[in-house]
Amino acid sequence: MAQEFQDALRKCNNSSTPGPNHVLWKYLKGILTHDKCMTKILNIADTCFNLGYWSFHFKQFISIIIPKPNKSQYNTSKAFCPIVLLNTLSKLIEKVISHHVPNCSINSPPSKPARGNYPKVYN
Repeated sequence: MAQEFQDALRKCNNSSTPGPNHVLWKYLKGILTHDKCMTKILNIADTCFNLGYWSFHFKQFISIIIPKPNKSQYNTSKAFCPIVLLNTLSKLIEKVISHHVPNCSINSPPSKPARGNYPKVYN
């Protein structure tokens, strides 16, 4: 699992704007090179996943509204582009979990009966 975190981190841009925790990707990359820190982060991710609980700290975000260039009027919502900045650690954990979700949904039967008439994609 540690390798998956390292792989996900490699794909993250060091110049991205940080979220509410003000942690840049380059700092997180440096921190997670230490085995003890990586173990703690893995424990947090495992606990969140096993409990099905996502901490309030991970849900915090900053929303920025940027006006689109070359618009004649800025009185409609289509003239703006919203940007959401999330907690950096939260994004990393989500990247690793989302890598597993497609495999889980295809290889495992659903835990509850699905609504509607969906094709069976598992054995």
